[in-house]
Amino acid sequence: MPLPVVPDALQQVTLSTGATVGLTDSGGDGAVVVFSHGLLMNHAMFAPQVEALRDAYRVVTWDERGHGEAEHEGTWTYWDSAADVLAILDHLGVEQAVLAGMSQGGFLSLRAALTAPDRVLALVLIDTQAGPEEPDILPLYEGMTAAWAADGPSQDTLDFAAAAILGPGADEQPWKDLWAAMPNHRSPQVMHPLMTREDITDRLAEITCPALVVHGDADASIPVEKAQTLVDGLPGARPLVLVRGAGHASNLTFPEPVNAAIKAFLASL
Repeated sequence: MPLPVVPDALQQVTLSTGATVGLTDSGGDGAVVVFSHGLLMNHAMFAPQVEALRDAYRVVTWDERGHGEAEHEGTWTYWDSAADVLAILDHLGVEQAVLAGMSQGGFLSLRAALTAPDRVLALVLIDTQAGPEEPDILPLYEGMTAAWAADGPSQDTLDFAAAAILGPGADEQPWKDLWAAMPNHRSPQVMHPLMTREDITDRLAEITCPALVVHGDADASIPVEKAQTLVDGLPGARPLVLVRGAGHASNLTFPEPVNAAIKAFLASL
């Protein structure tokens, strides 16, 4: 099977930050919801959410730096990606939006809320956290990154990525094909912000907008305890929504309960 398809055409847009990203926009007059994807993924991972929300909301997805159609030179941080998502709002002429992010999409969305709280109506945080990468896994990531940059991803690397990102119940092959086709030079680029991000847990209290935290209870990449830390630290957080049986990309593999939680949350704003 191919990757999921977002019904709106992907357009390349150069932002005020200098980044050129891929952007989809459902249009309409509803409140704006911007979905930011996880590491190695692209805008297509939110196809189930676009389909579920587009009748009532203006739904935006994008390919972040180094992912999908967003080629980028050099290195960057998640603060740079936060600036990108705020620049997307400027490009669209939108003053305020709900920022929804899965994993690294959550990392950048939290940083956007710290950078420009007046631009963020609410947060939807899916299988993400506020802490840094675990030190004991960094050597594994460093070795994998170097090997990928030199020779492309091995089958073991593709299998590892599928298990870590997609978890149980996923159609792995389309995503493995995407990763195998990714230019080798992007590996150190996209891994750099992941491996070097700092802990912002002690700043969560600064983010006072409403927040929904959704997490797969079988997430092998980010433990559920990290999601509860978000709920405990964000003043506007609703109770944690656990998705039974879901791995890291719960919105993709178990879209029905995730979409139901998002719809209820958005309706409450």
